[in-house]
Amino acid sequence: MIPRYSRPEMTKIWSDKTRYQIWFDIEAHACDALALLKVIPEKAAKTIWKKGKFDVARIEEIERTTRHDVIAFLTNVAEHVGPDARFLHQGMTSSDVLDTCLAVQLARASDILLQDMDALLKAIKRRAFEHKNTPCIGRSHGIHAEPTTFGLKLAGYYAEFLRGRQRLESARHEIATCAISGAVGTFAHIDPFVEQYVAGKMGLEVEPVSTQVIPRDRHAMYFATLGVIASSMERLATEIRHLQRSEVLEAEEYFSRGQKGSSAMPHKRNPVLSENVTGLARLVRSSVIPALENVALWHERDISHSSVERIIAPDATVTLDFALTRLTGIVDKLVVYPDRMRQNLDRFGGLVFSQRVLLALTQAGLSREEAYKLVQKHAMKAWEQGKDFLAELSTDPAITKRIKPPALKALFDVRHHTRHVDTIFKRVFG
Repeated sequence: MIPRYSRPEMTKIWSDKTRYQIWFDIEAHACDALALLKVIPEKAAKTIWKKGKFDVARIEEIERTTRHDVIAFLTNVAEHVGPDARFLHQGMTSSDVLDTCLAVQLARASDILLQDMDALLKAIKRRAFEHKNTPCIGRSHGIHAEPTTFGLKLAGYYAEFLRGRQRLESARHEIATCAISGAVGTFAHIDPFVEQYVAGKMGLEVEPVSTQVIPRDRHAMYFATLGVIASSMERLATEIRHLQRSEVLEAEEYFSRGQKGSSAMPHKRNPVLSENVTGLARLVRSSVIPALENVALWHERDISHSSVERIIAPDATVTLDFALTRLTGIVDKLVVYPDRMRQNLDRFGGLVFSQRVLLALTQAGLSREEAYKLVQKHAMKAWEQGKDFLAELSTDPAITKRIKPPALKALFDVRHHTRHVDTIFKRVFG
């Protein structure tokens, strides 16, 4: 959570002031519910709302003595409320406040992340339609395979991030859970109505069985979802980095006026933003294993998860928020070079059409093994000697007696590989 990789709206959620305000709201709403149940005087609940306030520095001062953050908070609030403060935290335990607060913070963070993903999806969709029919080479193992379009590449990322958004919506719903059930979660000293009431006021659902904490499988799934989204981001960032390599240069990050690429080499234009996203994705994923390990707590509660969540909750959400915004900017301003894509597509003299020739020969009567051996012989010659693949095939009677020259040439039409683009786009974008 360093300023370099943080945005104010997200960091505000994790500030001490915001956290203590949520704690106060939970406690005050609980008092309202207790007043409705006639457990505490209605006047006391109103006094708590009216006089209740806190001071972050004072809480920290008290905590240095109490070594307990919730007690320090309640002590500070009581200094302002007066005698009616005795009704705060009636029948509650610290986890009721801490876990419910964390649920509120993660839900709020999710809302920002969902907005971020909407912006990224919008940018990818715009660029995908812009380059829907821009032919380029598809690569497998980093090696030229067969033609595709740049728009199809982007459509694939759109579909992946759309799945990520749907997972995040589900994770947000699952994490937005309230527990006000007291020690070991039995409601021995507080009515379940209070939990239901606070949940409604805080925009949460009730945890069915909270022991003394909200079960951490919910949190594990949440952080795993963030990790998957981060991995999708790295996949796109890695693609851009590869496409910007000097010998490829099919696309590159926008290079602004006055920008410098290297302290030593004035000619450099580096994919620094995509590299940055790659690094940030690693940080987000680093929260997943600790979140999974937090699931196994002792009996009804321990606090081995607490120190972990104090770090990974703000760090993962703040980092992902920044990275998503950065990736959106990269996609939005990405400089695409269709002519270079075509040059690379044609670079190996038509070798990328070898499968069409293979299939045509099998349809003309050759076995697949015979056809493969025949096509590969000419393909390797073209690969190793830089020969034109079509020209090499055209000199072989074993091929031309089965496929006439005009038909052979027609097999080298890139439009064959892009004829279903509309179908795929309809599947992705509707």
